[in-house]
Amino acid sequence: MKIWRFTLSLAVTVAGGALAQVPSPLAIDIPRWFATTFLDFREDIADAARGDKRLLVYFGQDGCPYCAMLMAANFSQRTIVDKTRKHFVATALNIWGDRGVKWLDGKAMSEKELARFLNVQFTPTILIFDESGKVVVRLDGYYPPNRFEAVLDYAAGKLERSQTLAEYMRTAAKEPASPSLHDEPFFLRPPYDLRRKSDGKPLAVLFETVDCAPCDELHREGFHRDSVRSQVERFDVARFSLVATTSLITPDGRASTARAWARELDVTYTPTVVFFDTAGMEVFRISAYLRPFHFASSFAYVADGGYRREPSFQRYLQARAEAMRARGERVEVWK
Repeated sequence: MKIWRFTLSLAVTVAGGALAQVPSPLAIDIPRWFATTFLDFREDIADAARGDKRLLVYFGQDGCPYCAMLMAANFSQRTIVDKTRKHFVATALNIWGDRGVKWLDGKAMSEKELARFLNVQFTPTILIFDESGKVVVRLDGYYPPNRFEAVLDYAAGKLERSQTLAEYMRTAAKEPASPSLHDEPFFLRPPYDLRRKSDGKPLAVLFETVDCAPCDELHREGFHRDSVRSQVERFDVARFSLVATTSLITPDGRASTARAWARELDVTYTPTVVFFDTAGMEVFRISAYLRPFHFASSFAYVADGGYRREPSFQRYLQARAEAMRARGERVEVWK
């Protein structure tokens, strides 16, 4: 059966160095769109500049909770991913790794030697280089998404030419998102046995993270609308943190954890809602927060079996809106 996915991203090609060295083993998952290069800093900076980008270097290590947060909370948010891929070539280094690198002066050393040379004392540490090889941004430690996105804007706009990062951050950083997950009364409670029954409800599985502004909006605007709630009530709804080790039984009967299952499902962005039919098969997903009409329609699309009759969610939306208007109902696409 085909699985229909609805996303709001634009395809952006990353310009990077030639494929060369495989990453050092890291327990922290690195996004697949990070570049794999020969780790020659002069070449990588030049390659990035030819694509009108800058080199962004991430230093991490195994067992680093803040590295895990950077990947799960920051690099699961579409605006951050899109900005990073558009303006930077991102590479990852392990501060205890043994891969060979070449610094700007051509000196060869290992990853761990470079980390020591650069006095990397915290992970994650992020360095952003300008076109001449100068470090224009250095972040020692974790920045939550609202501040991290502002740093990306600063470096992408080459604003170091007119002001310091500290001066820029005093006014540019957006309001922080919630540091905790929101709860809803209709969420399933543990133990999480997600196996389906033929005479039961379909399943909607919501994956979120903390510090996720679109997740906050989903709870503030989406789930509190009557039009949304009436559709959500037709489902069993389970919610998991993208990085949680919460035990669960998958719809097809396998024991897993929320984190492992999210990786298996290839959940990249938050919030993501994955829909399963009453046979436990994935049939649709949305990988961004949609405004209430679209959000409610995604639940109706599955509950009414619309995905079986109309493979295009956009056409289904148009038909649903027209039918609602014909019944005299008000359709607010954006509000």
